[in-house]
Amino acid sequence: MRLAKHKDSIVAEHPEDISRPSLQSDLQDQSAEHSIEELHPADTADQLESLPFEGQVDLIRSLEPKEAAESIAEMEKHDRVELLQQLKPDKAAQLIEDMSPDDAADILEEMGEEFAQALLRRVNDEDAAEIEQLLRFDPDTAGGVMNTEIVVMNERLTVDQAIHLIREEIRDKEIPYYAYIVDGEDHLLGVLSMRDLLLSKPGTMLGALIKNQTLVAATFDVDREEVAHLIRRYNFLAVPVVDYEERLIGVVTHDDVMDIIHEEATEDMQKMVGAGSDETVDSPWTYSISKRLPWLIVNMLNSAISAWVVHMFEGSITEMAILAVLMPMVANQAGNTGQQALAVMIRQLAMDTFDRKRSWMAVLREIKIGLANGILISLLAFAAVFILTRQVGLAAVMASALYIDMILGSLAGASIPLVLKELGKDPAQASSIFLTTLTDSFGFFCLLGLANLYLLGG
Repeated sequence: MRLAKHKDSIVAEHPEDISRPSLQSDLQDQSAEHSIEELHPADTADQLESLPFEGQVDLIRSLEPKEAAESIAEMEKHDRVELLQQLKPDKAAQLIEDMSPDDAADILEEMGEEFAQALLRRVNDEDAAEIEQLLRFDPDTAGGVMNTEIVVMNERLTVDQAIHLIREEIRDKEIPYYAYIVDGEDHLLGVLSMRDLLLSKPGTMLGALIKNQTLVAATFDVDREEVAHLIRRYNFLAVPVVDYEERLIGVVTHDDVMDIIHEEATEDMQKMVGAGSDETVDSPWTYSISKRLPWLIVNMLNSAISAWVVHMFEGSITEMAILAVLMPMVANQAGNTGQQALAVMIRQLAMDTFDRKRSWMAVLREIKIGLANGILISLLAFAAVFILTRQVGLAAVMASALYIDMILGSLAGASIPLVLKELGKDPAQASSIFLTTLTDSFGFFCLLGLANLYLLGG
């Protein structure tokens, strides 16, 4: 546990550590009503991100070491990594040391093993050991996002002793939502909220207070999304993390879960279109290229399928040019239908534990929606084409192709994420690209094929 911190200056004697008169005016412009010391670390992080390196150093220098560390932890991933890598190793290590262990582990994970180990060697042994323990866990699991600064109490303590212990240790802990009760071998026996603890009768043993409790906990290797589901389902402020022997090793708090939900939603949205899951507007442009280019190539190859379908009916388009006008309407309408189903299905998979039967029932639901919407939209399309062209046959072909492609869009949009899930892949990964290929190529084939068969005598 973290019981002591060094309070040395974190940026002394740095060559760039010079006072800049413009920095003070920058800070005054950005925070007219509050001094920098009064700002929340998240707001200070925004200011840090807007300054050049020299200004960042000056701003960090004006803060208490703990406040500076918390502010850097709130910065965007690429910004904080770049800042720490530019600082002298001793100063960067001091900042890491003043962070909570889970934040420090996250940042070191982002820096790469070689740089992380170089900094850890400069951190005091107690903090370094705690951070290294967290680094051993997969960052996408409960162990990778847990915090170890928790209130742990033996079952044989009385309520009075427990409250006294909390008062002694609270400065070195995360916000103590709960007290975690363990036996002599650190096996988790129960959890007490601070409210229940304070309302309990003095002299009562902690073990007696949790005697009939149903314990909810997560093992260290559970996916972090599952931990988020636990907290959301039971309305907890935190969930304890245990090993296979039920020994308490940490806790995931609700603020971590909020970050998880935000990150997962962002990842799913970006993966759907083939962008990098952790890209931001501050990511290096070369990094973005490396993430996007492979899927752009896949998309180009998929688009070739649609182009080949159009080429097959080149003669039909030449004879009836209006088909070229109607083709994008069919493809776009079906594609949008599929995107709606795709978004609902990915959200369902993100919010709930995967249930095969329930998920495939959801596919049937989307097909029903596609059937109903398809009829209505097809009737509108029939009327519009007939009014414009006065050709019943062309209107019927347009309506039929649109109806069929919208059903396919609903089916594909709902089932592509499930197929990817069954194959062990991320359901959101480039699903939009595959959906567009299906709706475009099949829509073109339906419209041109039906026109060739019924209107052109082919």
